[in-house]
Amino acid sequence: MWVVFPFWCLAASKAYSQPNNQVQQVPCLFIFGDSLVDNGNNNGILTLARANYMPYGIDFPQGATGRFTNGRTFVDILAQLLGFPNYILPYARARGRALLQGANYASGASGIRDETGNNLGDHMSMNQQVDSFGNTVQQLRRCNEEINSAIVLFNTGLKSLVDRFNKAGQLPGAKFVYLDSYQSSQDLVKNAKTYGFEVVDKGCCGVGRNNGQITCLPLETPCDNRRSYLFWDAFHPTEAANILLAKKAYTSNSKSYAYPINIQQLAML
Repeated sequence: MWVVFPFWCLAASKAYSQPNNQVQQVPCLFIFGDSLVDNGNNNGILTLARANYMPYGIDFPQGATGRFTNGRTFVDILAQLLGFPNYILPYARARGRALLQGANYASGASGIRDETGNNLGDHMSMNQQVDSFGNTVQQLRRCNEEINSAIVLFNTGLKSLVDRFNKAGQLPGAKFVYLDSYQSSQDLVKNAKTYGFEVVDKGCCGVGRNNGQITCLPLETPCDNRRSYLFWDAFHPTEAANILLAKKAYTSNSKSYAYPINIQQLAML
């Protein structure tokens, strides 16, 4: 289950540049979660949950950046749809005015419980991610930046995180949009052929049965026709699947993707 909150901050900063002629629809975007949306926070820590080596990023302009897929993640595409001129930076590299565009706190192997993923090594637990966001809020307030409304996205531990944010008073008066990752994934698999996916039971890259037991190894050769694969490795969708999921969450009126309104409607509030 995903959840999107409206929140506020200002301006933008230099990050990975992307071609985008759209008007930026919201001032900033904050992201929390695990490897589905991590874009490099695990690169500099001691962990097996890393993706800063090829063939990860084989279709991303900057190569292997720590994204757990062949190209863009769900939130990269969502940032484009919202009109951001740059991809949202990982919190590990976002400092100073760069935070005005937002930050991505997601960390591969993390979960709602602190001990989740410990078998793979170090990571930023969900509590640590929320604490880091609190530090960001304080930094922006010290810089006299007014914080009233932004988009904040979670892909882990919905209810307890909402409760924690509300108790901390960090998101006063927040409105919620729920993005159901389970239902949307089910729709993707059920209608795979309609959406142009030819392979739904095998990863494009990986080891073991159907490339689904171990994620991509360094310098492993992935499949050639990546756009026809639903899954990149044992756990993560391909860029093609991420594009479809993000577009559906942005514009779809189906409750399987966004409820009670979609992200485009949220950005217009």
